[in-house]
Amino acid sequence: MNLKIKVPQQVTKIINKFEEKGYEIYIVGGVVRDILLKRQLYDWDFTTNAEPEQVLKLFDNAYYDNKFGMVGIPIGDDIRPFEITTFRTDHGYTDSRHPDEVRWGKSLEEDLQRRDFTINSLALKRAKDNFELIDLYNGERDLKDKLIRAVGDPKKRFEEDALRMMRAVRIATQLQFNIEEETFRAIQLMAGNIKKVSAERIRDELFKLLASDYPADGYQILRNTGLAMEILPEVETGFGIEQQSPGRHHIFDVGTHSLLSLKYCPSFDPVTRLATLIHDIGKVKTQRKYPDGRITFYNHEMESTKIAEFVAERLRFSNTQKNKFVRLVRWHQFTVDERQTDSAIRRFIRNVEVENIPDMISLRVGDRLGGGAKETSWRLEEFKERLIEVQKQPFSVSDLKISGNDVMKVKNITPGPMVGKYLEMIFYEVTEMGLSNKREILIEKLKEINL
Repeated sequence: MNLKIKVPQQVTKIINKFEEKGYEIYIVGGVVRDILLKRQLYDWDFTTNAEPEQVLKLFDNAYYDNKFGMVGIPIGDDIRPFEITTFRTDHGYTDSRHPDEVRWGKSLEEDLQRRDFTINSLALKRAKDNFELIDLYNGERDLKDKLIRAVGDPKKRFEEDALRMMRAVRIATQLQFNIEEETFRAIQLMAGNIKKVSAERIRDELFKLLASDYPADGYQILRNTGLAMEILPEVETGFGIEQQSPGRHHIFDVGTHSLLSLKYCPSFDPVTRLATLIHDIGKVKTQRKYPDGRITFYNHEMESTKIAEFVAERLRFSNTQKNKFVRLVRWHQFTVDERQTDSAIRRFIRNVEVENIPDMISLRVGDRLGGGAKETSWRLEEFKERLIEVQKQPFSVSDLKISGNDVMKVKNITPGPMVGKYLEMIFYEVTEMGLSNKREILIEKLKEINL
């Protein structure tokens, strides 16, 4: 099958260099799949019969620092490098992660048979002005049928690299494909092997799934395969934990509510979406049932916060990711009351941190919709308006329009504790008494104050 494809100029230059030297060169990987699906194209990968040392001679800026035959070609600070990999065969996967031995292959066929899924085992070879599609494992058919199918024996593929099980779920989620029956059963059988994979790799696949258009669908597939119990057992404990009782708005159990909250969370940020998924998981331990039918979950947010901290550590979140994740879970029970003072609003902002406010609102929206409520309420809308207004006010003494130098000049004092006390009094007048944070007004007020 020949295809008319417009490729980036850099891709053409790479192909030209290999062909000029008489080497074979093929476009491979997800980009071939995405070309056929007419999706946006991101990463361009290649495979060749040239060995790494030969590839390095073709490009001045190329680098090679691994045992897997991959040479990188930088193309920009913010763009993933092109990757050119020598044909290879992999042997032995005692850790279910990396091949024990890599041997250079002699043909494209040898290289493609080690790949994970049929839709990722497609290759393109330039043929004059067109590209020839090479499809040894019926990947094009599986694309048309919307199936994720392992190349060859799925058990063997997952023994080679257990992360492929999560990749199958993630790609199925992103493309809205189904996982082929035999491949699905193999994942169910081998789900426990995911623990052999590094936390960082699991986290990255989970984040990609959560950042997709249908994160709740993807997480349900993780549940159906048994992978969810292995990577986020805390969430699984929530299913069956009843919430419906007199005086409560919840109509779903904790697990179902969590999954629906994820479904309706408007943020595409994976950290926010994961916080939305686990925000109520502390209810498992804090549930109390009473003879009159009432069910309570007092201080469940504190228990959820402990779990969030543990999950963040286990999945090796960065400090920035962990800070945001834990704050969103800890403070998700915020009150929206028209009687709240500006001081209460400021405390909320300090607790959540300004940059996390939009995602906290997204969590609340997901929480409301996931509990059967409307997306918003007049109180929530008023609260959002007040968040904007209060942020116009100073949050600390340093935000005042006067400084210590002004205090010393107006009060004719030298540097010392008295300067700070005057500034604290002015800060109180602004934040609690409504004094305008304008320099001339603050100076006049300073003149009135005496300690």
